[in-house]
Amino acid sequence: MCEDHDIGRRALFVTGAAAALTLGSVSFASAADSPKAAQEKKTVRGTLPTGSPDFVYLPLEIPGGVSEIHVAYTYDKPAVPTGTQGNALDIGIFDERGTELGDAGFRGWSGGARGEFFVRADDATPGYIPGPIHEGTWNIALGPYTVAPQGLTYEVTITLTYGEPGETPKPVYPPERAKGRGRAWYRGDCHLHSWYSDGKRTPAEIAALARAAGLDFINTSEHNTHSAHAHWADQAGDDLLILLGEEVTTRNGHVVALGTDPGTFVDWRYRARDNRFGKYAREIRRTGGLVVPAHPHATCIGCNWKFGFGDADVVEVWNGPYTPDDEVALADWDSMLVASVRAGRAWIPAMGNSDAHRDPDPVGTPQTVVLADDLTREAILDGLRAGRSYVAESKSVSLAFSASGSRGEHAGIGERLPVDSDAPVTVRLEVTGAPGCTVRFVTDQGVLFTAPALPDSGSGAAEWRTTAAYAAYVRAEVRHAPVVAGLPGPLAAFTNPIFLGR
Repeated sequence: MCEDHDIGRRALFVTGAAAALTLGSVSFASAADSPKAAQEKKTVRGTLPTGSPDFVYLPLEIPGGVSEIHVAYTYDKPAVPTGTQGNALDIGIFDERGTELGDAGFRGWSGGARGEFFVRADDATPGYIPGPIHEGTWNIALGPYTVAPQGLTYEVTITLTYGEPGETPKPVYPPERAKGRGRAWYRGDCHLHSWYSDGKRTPAEIAALARAAGLDFINTSEHNTHSAHAHWADQAGDDLLILLGEEVTTRNGHVVALGTDPGTFVDWRYRARDNRFGKYAREIRRTGGLVVPAHPHATCIGCNWKFGFGDADVVEVWNGPYTPDDEVALADWDSMLVASVRAGRAWIPAMGNSDAHRDPDPVGTPQTVVLADDLTREAILDGLRAGRSYVAESKSVSLAFSASGSRGEHAGIGERLPVDSDAPVTVRLEVTGAPGCTVRFVTDQGVLFTAPALPDSGSGAAEWRTTAAYAAYVRAEVRHAPVVAGLPGPLAAFTNPIFLGR
């Protein structure tokens, strides 16, 4: 059976945030009404025009006795002129508990990564949450990411299977502690994607690559779903701490919810103009996590960060292999440091992550190296929040950065050196694993010191003397040789700042 849904006859409504559209309901016979039918299938077709709302809901009146919901969809992809966006349609599903922001009804999201999915009590497609199929109004959520000038014509086929439900498995989550080395520097990559969203790797493959990259911890960060949380326990070990999170992928930027409680779902269905992000940033913190705006100057549609940084705990300024948008993010972060110093307010630390999705994306390029009291969820997040960290392109690069005063004062990365404004300060960086790279020290006035290139061994040290009056903070950069004359070379590593003065 097929139903056509004309969007022109449907009214927009507001779900408490972004505008949304609800189509007419699709009804099915109950198992009692069709005792001999093992399955029932219905197809819905429609067209979405340009300017469609962010989310279009297709209600399904699910009867009792259903053991599985299977959804498949397609949409047209017409040719468009150069520079014009074509069609892209995301998909997910909410159960009878509702579609309001923050409701418990979320049952999965695959964005545009899959053309079909299923949900049962005992299992679900990666990206979706297994659980009971209760009678009531479910909603398929369609997300027209971009719509071509010709419109977006779609077809959704829903297949219900009737029968006895399976048993919902009890989720098992990774431990919050690994063996560790006590207070030490630990390497991590906190932005990774598996086949539980739009990645192509399994958790086992990612864990193996993380170990090979010399990582001590990772964080799961699937787009708009927490479905992977219950599938990582087998990959954790004494040598690898696995934190749980989500990449909250809105239309106005992405944020990594880093190290949240197991099973935490963070809603993403809002834009900056809806004034809802602060609520969900608080939710991330309430569940023990950090709020980390991701790739804030990325050029993909919807990736550029529009929510401001007032709710950020850390900002991801280096995302994957170093590119010009990372250079812009680094400069923007440095400007935020200057503003923090000038206003006397708290500063936001920086980090780097791989955002690896599939081969050949390298896991651990870059990686954040954090000083933590132990290899535990709490200690790692404390170190990241405090900015006791630096970012390196690989396990080969190690840094030791410090500042000292003439009376024995000492401070490390993310700390403050308490000296008088005119007291002499010595800043020192020790580097290994960066052959041919150049060390430079950056302050609130800009780059004030550049050392000669490191030898072929990749090891060396640089020292610079200054005062707190001259430099309110100092951070270090290790850069490769320039690719373009007159521009700085790509980063091999950089540190969070040391602040100078009382």
